Parts: sequence; C-alpha cells; structure tokens
Amino acid sequence: MSQNENNWDTSYEWKIILLLSLTFGLVGLDRFILPIILQDPNSTMGIDLGLSPEQGGALAGYLGMAWGVSAFIMGFMADKLGRRAVLVPAILIFSLMSAFSGLATSIAMLVIVRVIMGLAEGPVASTGVAVAFEASKPSRRGLNNGIFQCMISLFGLALGPIIAARLLLSYEWHIVFMLVGAPGVVIAIIMWFVVREPLKQAAESGSSSSDSSLSFSSVFGMFGHRNAKVAPLTLICAMGGIFVIAALLFAYLTAPEVAGGLGLDSLTAAGVFSAVGVGGCIGQFAMPALSDILGRKITTLASYILAAVFLYTFSQTGPENTTLLWILLFFSSLFNFAALAILAGPVAAEAAPPGMIASMAGFVIFAGEFVGGGISPIIAGGLAAEYGLRSAIYFAASGLALGFVVALFMEETAPSKV
Repeated sequence: MSQNENNWDTSYEWKIILLLSLTFGLVGLDRFILPIILQDPNSTMGIDLGLSPEQGGALAGYLGMAWGVSAFIMGFMADKLGRRAVLVPAILIFSLMSAFSGLATSIAMLVIVRVIMGLAEGPVASTGVAVAFEASKPSRRGLNNGIFQCMISLFGLALGPIIAARLLLSYEWHIVFMLVGAPGVVIAIIMWFVVREPLKQAAESGSSSSDSSLSFSSVFGMFGHRNAKVAPLTLICAMGGIFVIAALLFAYLTAPEVAGGLGLDSLTAAGVFSAVGVGGCIGQFAMPALSDILGRKITTLASYILAAVFLYTFSQTGPENTTLLWILLFFSSLFNFAALAILAGPVAAEAAPPGMIASMAGFVIFAGEFVGGGISPIIAGGLAAEYGLRSAIYFAASGLALGFVVALFMEETAPSKV
C-alpha cells in the first residue's frame, strides 16, 4: 500500500488491527488451553487418553513444528496469491481443529488434530504480520504489530487458565474445546470482507507492494539483509522460553513438592500462571511500540537479559509466597514476549525485500516455531521427566541468555533511527 503519511487511511488501519487482534487472541486460546486442560485436576483428559504432562510438552512441540513450516510456506503463498486466500481458510481450519480436539479418543487422533491445527495457525501469524505492516503508518509499525500480537498472550495465557479452570467445574473437557473453537468461524467471515489485497492496491497506485509472479527461486534472494539471518536464530531463543513455560509451568506449579513441583491447588496455580499472559500481553504491546522510539536492537537486548534474570529468580522462589511468584513470572513473561513480538513483527518486515513481507515473516516464524516452539518443549519435557520439572525452567532461562548473545549481531532498522 502506497500512501502519503499525511493522507493515511487510519480508519482501515485500526479496523484491521482490531480484527487481527481478535483472531490472534483466539489462536492463543485454542493453542494454549490444551496443556491447562490436561494438567487441571478437575479434568479427566489425561486419564481418558493416557497423556502425562511431559507428553503434553511433546504434543505442544509437534504443533509448534507444524506451525513453523506452514508459516513459511503459506506466507510465501500469501505474497503470491493474496492475503484473503490464505488468511480466511486458515482461521476456519484452526477453529474447527480446536473443536475437534474435544472429539479425540486416543493420543494418535489428538496428535493428528493438533498438527493440522498448527498447519492452519502458522499462516495467521505470518500473513497477519504482513497485513498489519501494510495497513500501518510507518511510525506505528511496532505499535500495531504489538497490539495484535499481544492478544495471543492475553487470551491464551492470561485468560485461558482462568477460563479453563472455571469451565471445567461445569463441563467435561470435550465440551470446553468445542466452546473455545466456535468464535473463529464468525471472525473468518468478517475478515473476508475487510482485508485489502496488496496486489489490488499496487495496481491502483502503480506501485509493487506484492508480486504475483513470485517464484520459489525468489526465496533464495530474500536473505540479503543481515537481520534476515540473525532474527530467525535469536527468535528461536524467545520461542523456546515461551513454549517451554506454556507446556510445563502448570505442571510445575501443581506437582507435589516431593516430585519437584510447588504443590499449589489448581485455582491458585491458574492465578499464578495468569501472570504469563498478563505480562506477555503488556510486553508484546508496549515494547514493540517503545522500539519505534528507542530502536529495535537495544529494546530486544534489554528484553532478553531481563527475561532470563526474572525467570531464574522465579525458579528459586518457593510456594509460600504466591504474590512474589506472580510478580517474577509477570516480568519474565513481559520481556520474553517483547523479544518475540519485535523480532517476528517489525524486525522481520523491515528486513524483507519488496513484495515479500509475509514470506520473510514466515521464515523468521518458521525458525522460531520449529526449533523454539517445537523441539524445545520436547527437550524440556525429557529433562523434566529425568531431572524434575524445575530443570525445564532452567533450560528456558538458559535459552533466553543465549538469545541476548545472538541479538548483539542485529542491525538497527527502526525508521526513527535510520
């Protein structure tokens, strides 16, 4: 979209950011509610399907790997075919797969459903970044990407544990999955009529914001910018921290102290766990906006080191002070999700060649999801089974420290700084 900044279509900008925010919120709720339902004492899901919390970590990993592969491939297709053709079917499918999770009668069936769900959610992430970037005034790119991305934390990790805990008091786990999957169908229909296509915009304005002649060979020319190589590597560390915590933290909070956990009851644990979502939501919203002013690199570096320090301190805190646990988890999540939002949003978009924003965002997300969101929870689940649940938290904190080192090689791209 080519517009003068003094004549920007602000109405469309805020309309599409609102829709993307609701969509990404549902992605978060559908994705993160599974480990909560699995580990809640009021749920019989683990018994019915023979699933342990450690296996739940592996299940989250499979979804993450599918998400990553699809984010890259379908991000490219969104650049080639248009946004609606990819985004709307993806929203419909992930919503249906969330509902179908409640129909699973075996581990194998649940794995298939969740992998398909991951394949559908990946394009929402990469195409969503492109849609938000194209709709946003340059001085608001970080802010707008932060607004819509923060909803995955708010819905999935702040409200999700509370929603799951309350619903499980009245409904079986099968019904809970179906209830949280239904709203996405409505959002998909609305999205079809609202999203603008960059191909049409480019034709009307005489520019080339997207190119239907893109071929797969175009992908190899996508990595000229330094951040096209650095951002995927460092995003792995942020994703690893987030998804290890999402998959195994509730088990750590509720497991008996003799088993290496904190021994909290389910409602208290849900309250502590909500700090992940509240902190993550604020971090994904505020820090990308701050990076519009201070710069992408310094904001990312600060986010990584602070996230690592707060998470390690959390791991050393006992169950007697749940308020302190909440505060430490809040700040760790705030800075962890901040790094994710900056790297997967404005950093990826600003490193992209013309017409390949969704492709670049998709590749960055692919690396972060496949390794950080996919392989990391599987490794952490193995460590938890062998050495105790606290070892998974150590693993996540170490990854965040490594992310700081990798981010030192980033190139500054914020418009206010360059």
